[in-house]
Amino acid sequence: MELKLTKNSYQRTKNIFLLALPAVLEMSLNTLVGMADTIMISRFIGKEALAAVGFANQIIFTLIFVFSAFNAGATAMVSRSYGEGNKQRMNKIMNENLTLNLILGITVTLFTFFFADLILNVYDITAIVKDYGTTYLKYIAIGQLFMFISFAAAAALRGAGDTKTPMYITGIANILNIIGNYILITGFWIFPELGIAGAAISTTFARFIAAALYLALFTSNKGILKLHPSWMKISSKIFKPLINLSYAAGIEQLFMQAAFFVNGIFISQLDTTAEASFRILLNIESLSFMPAIGIAIAATTLVGKHLGENNAEESLKSGLTAAVMGAIIGTTLALVYLIFPVFALKIFTTEIGVINYSVPILKIVALNQALLAFVIIMVGALRGAGDTKGAMYITIIRLWLIFIPLSYYLIVVSDYGVAGVWIAEIISFLIVALIVVRRFIKMEWAEIEFFVESEHN
Repeated sequence: MELKLTKNSYQRTKNIFLLALPAVLEMSLNTLVGMADTIMISRFIGKEALAAVGFANQIIFTLIFVFSAFNAGATAMVSRSYGEGNKQRMNKIMNENLTLNLILGITVTLFTFFFADLILNVYDITAIVKDYGTTYLKYIAIGQLFMFISFAAAAALRGAGDTKTPMYITGIANILNIIGNYILITGFWIFPELGIAGAAISTTFARFIAAALYLALFTSNKGILKLHPSWMKISSKIFKPLINLSYAAGIEQLFMQAAFFVNGIFISQLDTTAEASFRILLNIESLSFMPAIGIAIAATTLVGKHLGENNAEESLKSGLTAAVMGAIIGTTLALVYLIFPVFALKIFTTEIGVINYSVPILKIVALNQALLAFVIIMVGALRGAGDTKGAMYITIIRLWLIFIPLSYYLIVVSDYGVAGVWIAEIISFLIVALIVVRRFIKMEWAEIEFFVESEHN
């Protein structure tokens, strides 16, 4: 199919921007609260606590992202149904996916809570870092169920073209989290000084509030998505396509989180300064990651919606346009990192040793930003088209055939330290960018069918 710039190009870009903006703002809020956590823990407790929280959160998000993979299939199914105008099916998908997330959320929460003291043993970390990490993990585990609920709810809303509501709810929760962190970490006013436990308790409470707000919305008369007990019962009509779409996303997340986990083990063999530098650089890079994820959400929704409208050409153009937009934003942020590296690092730490170690690495991080955004958005477009298997293959190739072997060689064997992580990532993204573009342009995803029969009301 030949792509041409037409008078619809401006409208397409505008649609992507309007849908992506609330999602980008939501990602920004998540990033800001992560930064606030990092700054407060680093300044009020120390770099050992900062490293501990990084390792604990890596475990938490590994479990959540792998076991909440049904949300990738749910978003694709809801967006396709949204394009077809099938409101009843949209609601059934949302309710059944919420049931699955409740079951998985309870299971993961109990596992993490009762085995918190054993999970961190996989890392080669100092005793003080492990003590901090165990305390944090024990408290933060309680909030995992609420995260499963929120992720399921947000996935359905985004599939229905509503990226504003998740933004508002995330904003409320994150403001509460930041305030609670300061109060409970430092012992402000009448509250006890709980240190790292206070940070975890505050985060858990904020996640509870977010889940409660989503459930309150779905039980009200507002919006097209509604919570209904009879629709929460698992049915083969919804569950089968949900599994078919989601199992690949689950495997993809398993391999992805396992790669991050293994890379974390490589990092744990370095000293505490390098570990703290790694966590800070990840927080800085998240400034680029958040618009990429926001635009990827828009691409996922629009590609699926246009397929539901039987307009595969517009799905193709929307996906490619979104990826180019993301690359431009990534390039802009890269210039900021290159020009102001010390300023960016001083936001997170005042320790001269950590800053000096991180400055040259941040310049390498900058070179990764356009590629990171482009690939993330292209993979999101594939998921929106229902090609979750393609997204899985591309992710596994990038991480396990390229990134992890290179990362091991550069960090452990060649002594590049933390810089090795981003050198390996740049090489992996360069190779995979060509693969993902080729697969998307072939448009084999246009033939993927989710539902056996129409269920219009």
